[in-house]
Amino acid sequence: MNDVLMLVTNETATFYRHQIDALERLGMNCDTVAVPNTDREARSVSHYVRFYGAALRQSLSDYDVVHANYGLTAPAALAQRQRPVVLSLWGSDLLGSYGKLSSWCANRCDEVIVMSEQMAGELDRDAHVIPHGVDTELFSPGSQARARDELGWDQTSRVVLFPYDPNRPIKDFERARSVVDEVARRLDGTVQLRTVSGVDHEEVPRYMNAADVMVLTSRREGSPNTVKEALACDCPVVSTDVGDVSEYVDDLRYSGVCADDGELVDRLAATLRAAPVSEGREQVAHLGLSEMARNIVSVYRTAGARGVQVDG
Repeated sequence: MNDVLMLVTNETATFYRHQIDALERLGMNCDTVAVPNTDREARSVSHYVRFYGAALRQSLSDYDVVHANYGLTAPAALAQRQRPVVLSLWGSDLLGSYGKLSSWCANRCDEVIVMSEQMAGELDRDAHVIPHGVDTELFSPGSQARARDELGWDQTSRVVLFPYDPNRPIKDFERARSVVDEVARRLDGTVQLRTVSGVDHEEVPRYMNAADVMVLTSRREGSPNTVKEALACDCPVVSTDVGDVSEYVDDLRYSGVCADDGELVDRLAATLRAAPVSEGREQVAHLGLSEMARNIVSVYRTAGARGVQVDG
């Protein structure tokens, strides 16, 4: 049997659904127990108490491995003693306010997966670096003019894309707006900062193909999938130096990580002067969903899961 019990804080997260789909295509049978209430701000201790109870009950079934996705699910995985435990840390769980709990749990799990080398360096144990995969068929280069026409965007404006909810403090939209306002003062013509959130994931590539450059001003990240998705669309990325972004953009001409607002302004202005430009897809070609799934299954084997077989 190839049975995996998945514990997760948000089973509707796009990258989590992609992970499950990719694992199931390799023959894994994945059952999910999620923390009640997808609204993170509205969760209370009682939601996690209910989650821990449900996870423990479910773990009594005959699973080969328990896979805790996100640090806050790890205590429930460790509470059962029958199955090996794999813990995936996504970024904010290790680098944010739950870091001590996540690190403590990581030292007690059989195997740990992290999104970047930076995250691995935060742990006192070995970890497997397996970033979230990218659907490189969905996220692929397309006509900017056609994408803008479909979105109703002006064809002559320079467009900077902020692919997050502006109300998420960690993403620091106000910083992005301040930086783009300064870029607009330097350049002739119209410079627009556009956001995208709350749309179907399948629609996001259209926005990335319509933009001239993506900006990321996050205060911290693990391995932001939006960066990899933009690069897969050949959309340049200008970012704060967070997570593993530098691993993907340092060798590119128009993309890059920046130490401060001045560098963000300079790099964005230079990229927009040259726009439209295309670069980045070759940097993420190795991050397909199938390869990610195979690497995860390899970790299951290492953790001692019984009878895990991968076809193809």
